[in-house]
Order: sequence, then C-alpha cells, then structure tokens
Amino acid sequence: MRILVAYLATPGGADAVALGARLARSLEADLEITMVLPPETVIDPPGNYEELLTERAQEWLTEAKELVDDDITVSTHILFHESSAEGIIAEAERTDSAMIVVGGGGGGALVGSLTLGSVVNDLMHSSPVPVAIAPRGARSSGIRRVREVTCAIGERREAPEVLQAAVDGVARGGVGLRLVSLVAVEPISGAAKTDAEVIERARQHAAGLVEKAKALSPEDISVTGVVTSGRHIEDAVNKLDWHDGDLIVVGSSRLAQPRRIFLGSTAAKMLRVLQVPMVVVPKGDD
Repeated sequence: MRILVAYLATPGGADAVALGARLARSLEADLEITMVLPPETVIDPPGNYEELLTERAQEWLTEAKELVDDDITVSTHILFHESSAEGIIAEAERTDSAMIVVGGGGGGALVGSLTLGSVVNDLMHSSPVPVAIAPRGARSSGIRRVREVTCAIGERREAPEVLQAAVDGVARGGVGLRLVSLVAVEPISGAAKTDAEVIERARQHAAGLVEKAKALSPEDISVTGVVTSGRHIEDAVNKLDWHDGDLIVVGSSRLAQPRRIFLGSTAAKMLRVLQVPMVVVPKGDD
C-alpha cells in the first residue's frame, strides 16, 4: 500500500506530511511525498527554469522527508504539470496510491480551523481516490498512530461503500470503529423536524450499521454506534467526544461523478468545527 502526500513547502505541507506519516504507520504503508511544479515559462533573465526550480524543490522535499521517522519507507517525486491537482491525481493513479493527503492550513477559503486552497478544493471535487485533510497544527501534535476511526454515514445508497472503506481501514490498522448518525433538528421552512421520530430512526439506522460492520470486521475489532443531535450539523458534531489520533471518514455528495470525490455540504459543515483529520471517500459506480 502507498500513501501520497501532496506537498508544499508551507506549514500546511508539514501538516500533510505529519498526517501522512501517521496514516502510513497505522496502515503499514509506504509514503510518497510529491511536489507538482509549473511547466517552463519565459523568464527574465533567461535561464534553465525547470532545472533551477527542480533543484530548489528537491531541497524542499529533502527537508520534508526528514520530518518522517525511519520506521516508514519514504520516497519523493517531482513532476511538472499545468494543473497541480491534475498532476497529483495522475501521480496517485500511476503509483496506485490508496490515498492522497493534503494540508488544510494553506491559503484560500476559510473553513473553520482549515483554509482550503484552490488545489485542495480541486482535489476535493475530482479525485478518484480518498483524500485526507490534515487540520492546522497536525505537525505539532506528536500523535504517531490513528487511535480510532469515526465513520459518519447517512441513509443514501453510497453508505455501504463508505462503511466498507472504513472497515477496511480499521481492519488493516487494528483500531476501533465508531459509527455515527448525525441528526440536525433545526427549524426548516418554519417547522421543526419531528425530533423524536427522526432520532429514533437514526438509532435504528446506527444499530443496523453496527451489525453490518461487525459482520464485515475481524472479531477483535471494536465496533460501536452513537447518535448525536443538535440544531444543526455543526452542533451535533461538537457533541461527540474526540481524542488525539482520531479521524473521521465521510462519503461524497450525491453530485459526485462515479468514482470521483465531491465534498458535500454536510461534510463541509463538519470541517468548520472538526479538529481531527477528515477522509473523503469517492462515490462508487452508478
């Protein structure tokens, strides 16, 4: 298994390397740290643009590699592409990477504790493999392994695919799985949802998912289910207990193309308040 870190020489890039190392260690995977550079352009004074930029990028990658402990096999790669996101996706497909890891602390649109730059945003709406977003400060956490995986699953038809992805991860990593059903009971069109009915339905849904997950998981894997509600999704997420080393797995929006990621509105709302990494899983085949 290989995990690909999309790297920039920024604090957000260091956060991505830290999360990538944590995931690689937990999943017994190799780590590749990749930089995508713009193709040669006209510069003044004239010179070998790609050679100069490659030399500097190699220095940055050497510094990034030094952030990873020796217990993980690390490689680095530089490529030139007009689109950074397309270049990262091409490299992930070429190396058959299981996941792309990005830093959420770069420049761009603010999403709670994260700022999603244009490249991350493009990946979150086009990647054919799961994308993990590192929260700001991951580089300083000192957490070496994933502690527990939380999986937020709704009732859409993509739910089994997200559940299978989470089960595969916890089985390989030997960690517990927490299945979460989030209930927002804020007023809609002037009328509140029928709280009791919605929450009871969520409980039944979560209980069913726990049974499915237990059937799919090794016997020594702990599987639990929880229902949490609030006036809105952010409130419901904040009521969950979170610990260092946790991460959350979510599915893509119904707007996603087959075998592609599309960050949905619910996941985006969760990002505003989460302080743990989020892994977004691509939609399956129609």
